Order: sequence, then C-alpha cells, then structure tokens
Amino acid sequence: MSEKASSPGEAGTAADPAAARPGGPLPGDGESIVVPPAILKQQAGWGQAPARPAGEKDEEPQVFASTVRRKDLSEAGYDEDPPGAGRLGAILGTVLAVLLVGSCITLYMVNKDDGKSSAASTPDAAATASPPPSADPVPPIKDNAKVLPTVTGEFGTKATIALPKEASDGTFVVKELKSGDGAKVDKNTWVTADFSAMNWSTGKEIEGSYKSGKPQLFQAGAGKLIPALDQAVTGHKAGSRLLVVAPPAAAFGSQGSSGMGVGAKDTLVFVIDIKNATAPDTVLSGDMTAPPADMPKVKDNGKKPADITPVPGTPEVKDLKSHVLIQGKGRKIEAGEKVLVQYTGALYKDGKVFDSSLKRGQAFTFVTGGGGVIEGWDKGITGQTVGSRVELVIPASLAYKDQAQGDIPANSTLVFVIDILDAGVGAQD
Repeated sequence: MSEKASSPGEAGTAADPAAARPGGPLPGDGESIVVPPAILKQQAGWGQAPARPAGEKDEEPQVFASTVRRKDLSEAGYDEDPPGAGRLGAILGTVLAVLLVGSCITLYMVNKDDGKSSAASTPDAAATASPPPSADPVPPIKDNAKVLPTVTGEFGTKATIALPKEASDGTFVVKELKSGDGAKVDKNTWVTADFSAMNWSTGKEIEGSYKSGKPQLFQAGAGKLIPALDQAVTGHKAGSRLLVVAPPAAAFGSQGSSGMGVGAKDTLVFVIDIKNATAPDTVLSGDMTAPPADMPKVKDNGKKPADITPVPGTPEVKDLKSHVLIQGKGRKIEAGEKVLVQYTGALYKDGKVFDSSLKRGQAFTFVTGGGGVIEGWDKGITGQTVGSRVELVIPASLAYKDQAQGDIPANSTLVFVIDILDAGVGAQD
C-alpha cells in the first residue's frame, strides 16, 4: 500500500547513507527490556500482526528497548532512519509511544516486510512479526462525498466530530477545512500533526493526540502510517486542518485493530491539524551567540557542514559542555520524545569533521533518553527548546570511551553543532 524508500529520501534515489560508514556498539553491556509477542500484538494498536497458523510455535520475545548499542551505526554513534519498511522498530516504536503518552494512541502501523535488512537491526531482535496479509488497494483520494461528518472547533484544539446517521459510501476523503499558509508538505517532508478521531461504523470516539499534549512526528509518504494518515497530509500546508474519511482499505484493512476496537469493515474519521512541515534538508538560520572562549568556534555555512575551529591550548574536557548558539522559541524537549535534527560532528582536537547530516541533505531523528544515541547527545539535547542550535562538547566518557569508531580515534572528545528542528511522539527507529 505504501511505497518503500531505499533511503530516508526519495525512493530509489540513493543508497542507505549508513551503509558506507563504519560504526559499532557503544561501550558497556547495557540492559534490555523484553516484551513477549502477545503483549506487542495487544499494544501495537495501529496495525496488528495477523494470528499465527494453528500449531505454529510461539514466537521468541522481542527486544523492546535496550541500552545495548545497536550495530551498523553512523560514526557519531546514532542510528540512521530505516532504509526501508518491514522493521520490528515500527512495532516497538508504537509500544514505546503508547507507554509514553498513557492511553493516548499513536498513528503508527506495522510495515510490510520488503525483504531488506535494516542497518539498525540487532541480532537480539532478528525475529520479526509475520507480514500482514495482502490488503485491498487503497482507493483514490477525493475531496468530497455524498455524506460527510460535520466538524466544529478551532485549529490547534481537539475537534468535535458529529457523525451522520447514514453510513459512509466508501469514499476515501481528504477535505481541507482550513487552509494553512505555512510550508507545503511534500513526500518525505517531516510533519508534526495533532489529530482527533472517531469510528464512523461504531459511533465511538478514538482517543487522539490532544490528551498527551504532544503532536505526532512522522515523515509524509514514508509508508509508516496507515494510508489515511500517510497520504492525507501530502500537498497541504502547515496550519491546515483536514477532514479525513478512511474506508477500511485506507485504515486497517481486513484485519482491523482489536486493540483499538476497530473492526475489519470499519470506516474511520480523522481531523488532522498540520502543525509544522520540515523539508529533509532544512537548517536553522538567525544570528548566533558566540560560544565561551574555551569552546570551539562555529561558522555557519548554511546547508553545508559548519566550520568548527578548536581553541589552541584548550585542555581536554572531562564533563559535558553545551552552548546555545541560536535560542529556539519552541517547547522544551522531554526524555522519550522523537527529535528531528541536523548535525555536524567534529573532533575536538583539530576540528576535523567526521560526519554530518548536511552532507546527505537528510535530517536525522532519534528518541531521547532511550540509549539509542551516545550519552552526550541524550544529556545535551533533552531540556533544550525546539528551534535551537546547540553546540555540544562531549568528553570520551560520554561518547565512545576507549573504542575507536571509523575516523574517531579512541578516547576522543567530540564537538557537535545540532539544529533542533522539531519534536513529537513517534516510532523508535
């Protein structure tokens, strides 16, 4: 139903950027939280795995969250967005997001297995859920139908959805209720959106995102959402409110979602508020506040990696140091959120750049506080505000310690310049 991208960008345009860069596990043994398959299937919500055939053996427990460093990572110690769909991470991310926001459900679905291995896969989580059964074709999107629900409420607040007495005619509808004037959402644009929802077939409300106070963060058209949401926002601008009527083929198909009370033939209704739209090559701009005298100097090069110049004679650092180069006006980042960033990483001793998302023109996402990035990132980004550019000086004790990683020698202090573009609830890739 969804197109499978071979990279975080346009499908088939580039090879996986993580593949050409060495990486490795973070030091330490770490710990893992293991969740039995039955719980995963109950909690995953937006796209359950099908039931196993009779007589099939129980599946192995899946690793839910782990502080064990995953292999095949970038030199900077963080995992890339998946090169394709069909990953256990989509399921696990759903569980994580559900746990983070209490009873608030998320929009993520289980992806079909496209046969490609993930650069971020771990041997411990090699067993993946069975692929869902073949789904009916998603009908074309139209902007109206004979009968539609009525919606009241303002953009940015929970919508009130009144369902008609008549049943849906099966049309897949995306109707713009309010036109925004922000950036346009194209395929692979990163989007933060809030939503309200109801089950037209049962008349019951489906809990949306407004209860949690955090929007959903996802990449439009990447195939990680049910089609009603994956496809609905494309072509619209930030600031828009959309009414989406999703027949089964555009929602959960013939399998439904028992965890959400959605049947195999249920039509769903969403009201989606597009908060932000961020192109993959976006960078922040604005006047920068110079860092302290004992921190490396930073020259902004727009959409090219920043120049990072160490201060001669400055001793090695033992503790994490941070400086806000551009102060953002957004909310503070909390642990457990999915964050969208651009970054450039360099060696503290000589300013040599060893990695940068700007070289690939692809913003990078990670989940704070989950051990998916080097410790200096978790500590340095959590608590910062969306829209900020931050310089971090990370000692080896919070990075790779005594292990060399590609162009990063052992016991290296690292410097990062990070643009915090957006944040929200999302799948843990």
